Amino acid sequence: MTDENKTVSRLSLHQRIYNIVAEIPPGQVATYGQIARIAGCGARVVGYALASLPANRPLCWHRVVNARGEVSLRSSGDSHSRQRRILTEEGVIFNPKGRIDFGQFRWNGPGWIWLEQHGYDPDLPI
Repeated sequence: MTDENKTVSRLSLHQRIYNIVAEIPPGQVATYGQIARIAGCGARVVGYALASLPANRPLCWHRVVNARGEVSLRSSGDSHSRQRRILTEEGVIFNPKGRIDFGQFRWNGPGWIWLEQHGYDPDLPI
């Protein structure tokens, strides 16, 4: 294991999740499960990590949606409508049922070189 990989393996799980989410480009979305597979955790852990994101941390949290292609409802605040508005501003289209077409907007995940360079398993099915 390289020194860089040792450093990455010591990163907190939340930091690993944030690193992956930061790679999602504007106008594309990923699911909680997709991020979880890359990070090596459960989809709910991804949700908890994004919910506990420090307010001063710039991260494209809004690009993570549920497996149905919907913005997940939250117990507090207006983050649901805010998330939908930001995605729409980035060019993501919601159908009349409030779902995103994964065929058009789903992020295919980071490339194997990025995965390898950042200490993730490049052979993961994403």
